[in-house]
Amino acid sequence: MQRVTIMDVAARAKLSPSTVSLYFRKPGAVSAAASASIARAIEALDYVPNLMAGGLAAASSRVASIIVPSVRNAFFAETVAAMQAELGKQRLQVMLGHTEYDEREEEDLVRTALSWAPAAIVLTGLSHSAVTRRLLRDSHVPVVEIWELGGEPIDMAVGFHHAEVGSMAASHLMQRGRKRLVFLGARLQEDRRAGQRAQGFVDTARSVPDVSAEIIRHPAPATAEVGAMLLAEALRRCPEVDGIACSNDHIALGAMFECQRLGVAVPVRLSVVGFGDLSFSAACNPSMTTIRPPGDLIGKEAARLLIARIASTDATTERAVIDTRFSLLHRQSS
Repeated sequence: MQRVTIMDVAARAKLSPSTVSLYFRKPGAVSAAASASIARAIEALDYVPNLMAGGLAAASSRVASIIVPSVRNAFFAETVAAMQAELGKQRLQVMLGHTEYDEREEEDLVRTALSWAPAAIVLTGLSHSAVTRRLLRDSHVPVVEIWELGGEPIDMAVGFHHAEVGSMAASHLMQRGRKRLVFLGARLQEDRRAGQRAQGFVDTARSVPDVSAEIIRHPAPATAEVGAMLLAEALRRCPEVDGIACSNDHIALGAMFECQRLGVAVPVRLSVVGFGDLSFSAACNPSMTTIRPPGDLIGKEAARLLIARIASTDATTERAVIDTRFSLLHRQSS
């Protein structure tokens, strides 16, 4: 079967090929009536555009590359889904990659993404290899770094300060009368943002007289099983511990399961604070106090910045930094 071309679409829609090309490159520049005609022609002809061919690739493709640390992490899934929904309205397609917290893997993914002349690139966090930063700065492709603030972004950034999350958790526990505090963390050697939360937690706690704080860590990814092991280790090393914060809700859930197994009453004997507000947090017994990062808002704001930058003809467009903040949800575990 002969491949349908952009010329066929133009003929079917009774428009010029340049208008159809513009429809793919800059949807907002085509009138509603012309857009509707082109959409009907595309559907009737089962046309699949080759965005890397000819004039359509002159500036960039209609692909946004999104690179996250892990596709298994519900936090990032929420953000990617929100971004995809917003970018899709502008017929920008998403190419997703994950690094498993490996900067060299991120570097390889960025190289691959740039070879496709992407309309934009989204990275997670502000920590990248020197090569990745140089590649992106030299490419002049719009870049948004998500889920973290506090450093110098490559271009634009949307997120929050993770040390402040840890500080909020410590302050909450101290307000509940807790003085022997422990932060339970998984993969802190790789997950820089979790490490920042841990440091913010101990710094805030140790600034208050008669309050102690310690970090207990495990090198494996965050799971309920790891949370149970960390809780047992916390009780062994700090028998008087009365308040814990966790690097995420999976760790907190495992800690609460271990408390039930050992007969440690939550929150009477031990208060627990998670991070993430995952789907089980409100439903477990007791319900989990946690800090909710606005993953959906991060995705929407990142998409908004990218769409505006792609549509702009002004090379001096401001490099926006958006602080989405976060919120503590006080429930029964603290």
